[in-house]
Amino acid sequence: MKQRAAHAFNILRGAIGALMLAAMMGPASAQDAAKQKADIIARGEYLAQAGDCVACHTAPGGKLFAGGHAMPTPFGTLFTSNVTPDKETGIGKWTADQFYNMMHTGRSPDGGLLYPAMPFASYTKVTRADSDAIFAFMMSVPPVKQPNRPHDLKFPYNNRSLILGWRTLYFTEGEYKPDATKSEEWNRGAYLVQGLGHCSMCHTAINALGGSSESKAFEGGLIPMQNWYAPSLTSNKEGGLGDWTIEEISDLLRTGVSNRGAVYGPMADVTYNSLQYMTEQDTRAMAVYLKSLGDHSTPDKSPPSTSAPESSLLLTLGQSVYADKCASCHGKQGKGMPPHYPPLAGNQSIQMASAVNPIRMVLNGGYPPGTAGNPMPYGMPPFAQSLSDDEVAAVVTYIRVAWGNHGAAVSASEANALRSVPLQ
Repeated sequence: MKQRAAHAFNILRGAIGALMLAAMMGPASAQDAAKQKADIIARGEYLAQAGDCVACHTAPGGKLFAGGHAMPTPFGTLFTSNVTPDKETGIGKWTADQFYNMMHTGRSPDGGLLYPAMPFASYTKVTRADSDAIFAFMMSVPPVKQPNRPHDLKFPYNNRSLILGWRTLYFTEGEYKPDATKSEEWNRGAYLVQGLGHCSMCHTAINALGGSSESKAFEGGLIPMQNWYAPSLTSNKEGGLGDWTIEEISDLLRTGVSNRGAVYGPMADVTYNSLQYMTEQDTRAMAVYLKSLGDHSTPDKSPPSTSAPESSLLLTLGQSVYADKCASCHGKQGKGMPPHYPPLAGNQSIQMASAVNPIRMVLNGGYPPGTAGNPMPYGMPPFAQSLSDDEVAAVVTYIRVAWGNHGAAVSASEANALRSVPLQ
């Protein structure tokens, strides 16, 4: 009886203590704490979208953030990791400190070196507060028990110790430091573009070691294994944005279309998975920063890749193909019907030194991404089955030099080389 009485007393004392604690906190305090947590998670979700985390860490047809997405590289195939809060196969045992350390240093909690396909060279710029918010969001998603798949890399790239050399050459650790000479909006844009957005991963040429020089940042280059060309953002001789308005750049980022053009290929995926969810204020800040990168130069005429007589024949044939296949949407004078049908006259994306993108569009067609700002995008049909290599080369040559454009002629062999590339 004494033991039961003592037990009952302990239960009563605990209940009284809980009631007193609740009374001290008050319902308002508990609600405030819950709201604060929810706000942090919501902010983390927004930042994870800004970082396009879902694009890599969710395999096609797979569960959210469970990893297993194959990423072909010139060095072999990497498989992305499970970042759900599963305690055995995901990051459920990680702490916020360990998550920040991974983002900041490119090392896993056990000290292992991450392959630079994980853009830690950009994510190192993310602030601790933003990292903590992303971690809170990741801890809130449903856990998925899915073991990480081993990478399939060629020798010697399967030796992680080689990453030390890569880090020495190409990795500079440290959070983003605002430029005091620039506006708050410019700095916000720079933080998003350089950090979470990791835009330099595509818009900076990658060398044979899989690295890129900071001095070449945003100067454009071929995206390895995808066979798309990411234009230079620093020079108007390619895709520089110096003569675009802030609104045109912001619209293109957030909706995938603007009066100056539309996004296709890998950039369409970025807009669909990431940029469409950003606020107008943030895409405008990115636009302010990106516009500042342009050197306001006038596009030069690219060197020809064909002989003069061949170019003349291509132009004659190309004009005929254009009138038959293209003019109904893009107009006889290439002015298009923006934003649904992009203009070709004065369109820098088809005048670049690399003709990869316009050739691929003629061959494979495509759609801008369906976004909240452009929910029913107009697409372009593929012509790979109906046009020969000569006809593809001819019509691409025509649109690159007609209406005052400054592009160069392309050859049938260039068109043929892109017929068999994956549709990415």
